[in-house]
Amino acid sequence: MILYFSATGNSEFIALEMARELNDESLNLLKRIKENDYSPINSDKPFIIVCPIYVCEPPVFLVKYLMNVKLTGNKNIYFTFTSGGYAGIAAHYGKKIARKQKMKYMGRAEFKMPRNYIASNAYALLEEDEILNRLKNTKIKLNDVISYIKNGNKLKGRHIWLFEYIVTIPFVPIWSKLKFKTKPFYYLDSCIGCGKCQNVCPLNRIKLNDLKKPVWDLENCTHCMACISNCPKEAIEYGEISLGKYRYKLKNYIGKID
Repeated sequence: MILYFSATGNSEFIALEMARELNDESLNLLKRIKENDYSPINSDKPFIIVCPIYVCEPPVFLVKYLMNVKLTGNKNIYFTFTSGGYAGIAAHYGKKIARKQKMKYMGRAEFKMPRNYIASNAYALLEEDEILNRLKNTKIKLNDVISYIKNGNKLKGRHIWLFEYIVTIPFVPIWSKLKFKTKPFYYLDSCIGCGKCQNVCPLNRIKLNDLKKPVWDLENCTHCMACISNCPKEAIEYGEISLGKYRYKLKNYIGKID
């Protein structure tokens, strides 16, 4: 079974393609995470976890969920990570989850995907040609990864160097606390009160007020960009940083990469 979380479509694309080619089931974990649903998940086939990378590691909330939900049935577990180019020490958390679940870690694959992070000017958004190029390369690499899994082989990832652990493990919590703020989020007059932003927020940080407009909890969020990128009216901004920036969603490119 393929278990996944996806904010703007990259990881969902990988998960659904794998499910189709492996004749397997896929399960979007968003609803379970939002509802704190830790009921067991069973699979006769190997588990495959597909998720994005936020600041050099998988989302903290997702790691926590996978460490505590009971995975039953097949004892093999694969990991697939999508990022803007660097998956950091994600494999460390994959192994940690496998140990906690008492499962056999079958390796990981990393896919360089288009970026969706528009809450910072530190990461340049990609031009159309580069987005398409990355997605086409992903499809090619995905065929090889699926072949490995079909044959029961372990996936081989790059070596993680000691300095990556030394920098990442203490740095990420500090960075997240300082940078992953909700206060700069706001809605425009074009907001129609559809509630989609509330529905796609994995941490339930968004509530609708009496006017059916979004209000962000002042606690830090995960900056997954699900709310701002999935708004059908592009009526959500993040301070002045997001103004004029393209909202990336993979579904807009499906017909262009087939």
